[in-house]
Amino acid sequence: MTMRTIIWKELKERPTALIASLLAIILSVTALVAIRNVTIFSEKEVAGKLDKLGANVLILPQDVTLQDYYAADMHKETIPEEHVAELALAGLTGVEAITPKLCVPTEVAGRNVILTGILPQSEIQKMNAWSGGGMLFKKHEGCKAKINVADENQDAPEALAERRALQHLKKSEVILGSDFAAANNLKAGDSLDLLGENFDVLTVLPATGTVDDSRVFAHLHTVQRLSKAGPVVNIIEVMGCCEDVANGLVGDLQKLLPGTKVVTIANVVETQVSINRMMTNLSYLFLGILIAVGGASMASASFANVIERRREIGTLMALGATPRFITRLFLTKAVLLGLAGGICGYLLGSVIAVFLGPAFADVTVFPVPRLALIASAVAVLVTLAASYFPARQASRLDPCLCFKEV
Repeated sequence: MTMRTIIWKELKERPTALIASLLAIILSVTALVAIRNVTIFSEKEVAGKLDKLGANVLILPQDVTLQDYYAADMHKETIPEEHVAELALAGLTGVEAITPKLCVPTEVAGRNVILTGILPQSEIQKMNAWSGGGMLFKKHEGCKAKINVADENQDAPEALAERRALQHLKKSEVILGSDFAAANNLKAGDSLDLLGENFDVLTVLPATGTVDDSRVFAHLHTVQRLSKAGPVVNIIEVMGCCEDVANGLVGDLQKLLPGTKVVTIANVVETQVSINRMMTNLSYLFLGILIAVGGASMASASFANVIERRREIGTLMALGATPRFITRLFLTKAVLLGLAGGICGYLLGSVIAVFLGPAFADVTVFPVPRLALIASAVAVLVTLAASYFPARQASRLDPCLCFKEV
């Protein structure tokens, strides 16, 4: 009779202990895989948003509470437009673009719309040139930021949707969000009557899935004049080199403009990052539970199995089975249980993550193959560790004593 036959008969004839041990392992691995799977894709989602937005910094009025990056300018508080000139003339290292904005609610063709004034980069560059500082926006050595609005090769006005800044915009031109353009049947080259004046539609932005889709963008000074708001803005968006932002650009901005609130994109996604950190810690917690519960269950079942099979073990040893063979017998069974529990737990955990990820973390989740290896390896190690001492105990049994009545 081979070891495989002995193990199979053991599993088949004593299923109760097997099911209890296997269930403990499967449930622990399922929780570990599900949480870790959602965490991985949530972290990727946050990293993708940060990469897409660049190392943006928002300069806001002191009393404004920021909740949404794309709606950060939706408030009635203002700061002086002269702050833009201060930034341009300061020549801070790492500043690649400065985009001041002013939002004014208005009505067009019976529809409510947010008219957003934006100052093109070409006019901000002139401020810097007047001070003798030369070009304000330049790509810094070693900068990893993908946004460089001074690049004339990226001067298409449609790029406003992605870079949140544009190089040129005349005072008689407007740029339309995709939803607004579709609702009013407008396209590039058409005319739009806005607050009693006629404007040319420069372009229609591609859909972004944000509030920008329902906005109308015009020159900042035009919006200030039409709304009679004066030389003020709601927000100044600063696009800085990633490395310089990390190395003190935010602190420099706070010193330069002490009466404002300076917020980085990291602050905007801080809540999501905290949730990711919590979920990562939870995955470690369930790893501990797997080791504790699964190991204890497996150890208990193995010790009980040794006691139940004393006579069988004694018979095998009387027939010539060595202590090493007995040890391998129990450890091989433990490896099989660990593999089965790890694989089943991975499959169940992946299914749960795929269905619950969009509902609880608002991210699309796919199975992560490497987690199958991790889950199986951890489960096997736990079952081996839990079965080692019972296996050693079985291998040291005295065949003569095994046949005594217990």
